[in-house]
Amino acid sequence: MPRSAQDPKRRLFLQGAAAGAAAAALPAQAQGAAANASHGVAPPDATTWARQIARGEVTPLDALDAAIARVEALPKLNAVVIRDFDLARQQAKALSALSAQARKTAVEKAPLWGLPFLIKDLGQYVEGTVTTNGCAFFKGAVATHSTTLVKRYQRAGLNIFGKTASPEFGMTTTTESRLYGATLNPWNTAHTTGGSSGGTAAAVAAGIVPVAHASDGGGSIRIPAAHCGLFGLKPSRGRVPAGPDVLDGSGLSVNHVISRSVRDSALLLDLTAGPEAGSRIGPPPAAPGSYLAALTRAPRPLRIAVWRSNYFGVPVHTDCLAALERAAHVCAGMGHHLEEKMPALPVQEVYAGMGAAMGAGMLYTVSQREKLLGRAVREDEMEPLDWATLEQARKATAQQLYQARLGFDKAGQIIDAFLGDYDLILTPTTAVPAQKLGVLTLDQPFESYARQAMASSAFTSLFNISGHPAMSVPAHWTADNLPVGAHFVAPYGREDRLLALAAQLEQAMPWAQRMPDLAALR
Repeated sequence: MPRSAQDPKRRLFLQGAAAGAAAAALPAQAQGAAANASHGVAPPDATTWARQIARGEVTPLDALDAAIARVEALPKLNAVVIRDFDLARQQAKALSALSAQARKTAVEKAPLWGLPFLIKDLGQYVEGTVTTNGCAFFKGAVATHSTTLVKRYQRAGLNIFGKTASPEFGMTTTTESRLYGATLNPWNTAHTTGGSSGGTAAAVAAGIVPVAHASDGGGSIRIPAAHCGLFGLKPSRGRVPAGPDVLDGSGLSVNHVISRSVRDSALLLDLTAGPEAGSRIGPPPAAPGSYLAALTRAPRPLRIAVWRSNYFGVPVHTDCLAALERAAHVCAGMGHHLEEKMPALPVQEVYAGMGAAMGAGMLYTVSQREKLLGRAVREDEMEPLDWATLEQARKATAQQLYQARLGFDKAGQIIDAFLGDYDLILTPTTAVPAQKLGVLTLDQPFESYARQAMASSAFTSLFNISGHPAMSVPAHWTADNLPVGAHFVAPYGREDRLLALAAQLEQAMPWAQRMPDLAALR
């Protein structure tokens, strides 16, 4: 019998962490508890896992084996598309062999020592492992160095064991690609997880890990979090390092995580935020104290501006309005003041450059791969809409890119001025609940794709353009068992305000204990 089945504490860890996802992979004694867990008992969050490991109740190898077992027990989920299991096991074995005193010293330096972790397969690199950006042209692309953020994750003690699915270059709000296929929503497998961090959201929602890396260039943290019943915070522009290869780039995309608990998101932000070599502009540091400390400080009564509509005139589904209404009702009950108010926005000026900026980033990434391989990318190595974007990017002028950044600046000015009168903005996260799989793929006419994508990102993308921090919190479930999020935006640099409110909301409308039934994914 394996050691994990003999030791009661390790068996309890495996049962709790599995949350029913890996019942078939667990020892026979654990299967009954795991089956029960699949119908409502949530796994522990990263903070709890880390404490168990720090106390020696569970070894880093136990934790990793449990996470890998959950990946392998859910073959239809398709969330973890690159498996760096052997590399992670070598690391976990070395950590697990340390003495109790050495473990104590390590944990003091690395709060998440030995915890299994996943990186999104887009724009982040772990030396010696593959990142494909969801694109066939990058299949087998081994990184020669680790990115700054990955190094900070590793310094925090996280053991990276794989990459989560992303659509090609993160260019759509679903997680479906020619290279890897579709990632399924654990709550309803006919529907999308959202994108582009849908692999991460699916992995966290299914209990594979409690928190994982994600990025957001138009809503790609917040939309999957909303569709999968999780907490998703997009930090301010410049808060989390993006280098060393590209520091600010277009300014649209920001890295952080999707998590089950608010405190995990706050802790990860504490461990990763801050400038890197070459950084020149960024938001002020958390004040006062850490982001984790902000969770213990209930915010004063806040002035919250409510947006029930969006600047594109996209109709908002009744379930998405229900999520907004529930969040508004809870906020009002906590003493916050809500008022319906939207600023005037020159939509064409603000949004016109978004496509050019995203296309320029894709063009740069592809051109670097072309230089390395000594050949040009072929049309059959990219999805049709991305190929069209790449061709358009090759024709873009310097003036178009400069105008794009001016439009971003204009959005920042307008939202900054508006948030001079309000503490937060509340909107639906999306205009529709999670769409059916297939309707947001990159192999269809642009017009049909754009209609569906706009329904996903009509509220979120503005704050990538303006650079403001924003979060999605679970607030509603549809009749089809699909989670729906409510979306809050704070002044630039005020992630602490969002996190403090999120901690209140997490208590008032608890979502962390809700788990999907994973039977269809086995």
